[in-house]
Amino acid sequence: MSANDFSLRQQMHVLYSDHHGWLKAWLRRRLDDTCAAADLTQDTFLSLLKTGQAADILEPRPFLATIARRLMSHRHRRQLLETAYLDALAAMPEPVAVSPELQLLALEALQQIDMALDGLPLAVKEAFLLAHLEELSYAEIAERLKVSTSSVKQYLSRANRQCLFALAA
Repeated sequence: MSANDFSLRQQMHVLYSDHHGWLKAWLRRRLDDTCAAADLTQDTFLSLLKTGQAADILEPRPFLATIARRLMSHRHRRQLLETAYLDALAAMPEPVAVSPELQLLALEALQQIDMALDGLPLAVKEAFLLAHLEELSYAEIAERLKVSTSSVKQYLSRANRQCLFALAA
């Protein structure tokens, strides 16, 4: 183990031991769910560990809270996506119903698309979803979003490019 790796481990150990309890309590108050708070606490420290920048943190608690807020937002968005998908499945007639395995695969694909589109403006995401899920034309999307068809073309180009970059990563 290099000296740099050892130093990073020490810094993470200090951060974890000094702030784990605080972060977990902070998350528990916001989520009102002890298990979810524990999971997000671990995910927060794991996210920090992946960056390898523990030494650069000047104010640990605000920094950890920011990471945790982002993770809560991602978790909430995934739950909304899953709920919408399950509601759509429940509304399907029985003979068209999808097996649990296919449901899981579709849900995972939707989550990957959601992650790939993360950070794009809402109009770009909406244009992408309207084009690919509802199979609307550029003109129909433009009418729905109240923008020009050239804007729709730019939106879709941007969203498709971002998805390609996400797939390549």
